[in-house]
Amino acid sequence: MKLDILIFAAHPDDAELSCAGTILSQISKGKKVGIIDLTRGELGTRGNAELRDKEAMAAAKILGIHVRENALFADGFFQNDEAHNLELVRFIRKYQPEIVLANAIHDRHPDHGRGSELVSRACFLSGLRKIETRDENKNQKEWRPRAVFHYIQDRYIVPDFVVDISKQWEKKVKAIKAYKSQFFDPASKEPQTYISAPDFFSF
Repeated sequence: MKLDILIFAAHPDDAELSCAGTILSQISKGKKVGIIDLTRGELGTRGNAELRDKEAMAAAKILGIHVRENALFADGFFQNDEAHNLELVRFIRKYQPEIVLANAIHDRHPDHGRGSELVSRACFLSGLRKIETRDENKNQKEWRPRAVFHYIQDRYIVPDFVVDISKQWEKKVKAIKAYKSQFFDPASKEPQTYISAPDFFSF
């Protein structure tokens, strides 16, 4: 399936927190949108990988995206190396997006910046026809997205452009809240984390 926009996220919930409104606004305009999570977020303090998988699919249903896959990279330890780049090249060639959205270039969480560099590099490499990749036992054709944009995460910076998501705000919040294990819940017995504090959700 060819997508108009493909979002890469180092962890499940990065896309929802950072650009769910943009995803919703573009789908409302008839665009085909998908998400590739690089990891399962298995090093997260709260919950576990299996729970995050379920939360990610619940959020995907709320967003109405056309595809969501997980690259199954090691949370906290994936690298910007040949093997990881080639795996992302396969995804890019498989879905042939016009636009790619990726993690913030600089951020508090080191996986975000590293994921950003990895995706940017893979988008360039994907356009080189002498790099050979296969999907479903077929050779893939080269494909390079027209643009790669980076969404803002924890570290506030002045954006290059802003998307009006006023009409999508409530649904964005609902998609974020699909990750029940990660955010503030007074009934939870899990350890408190930076993102589970009550004021983080307001932020």
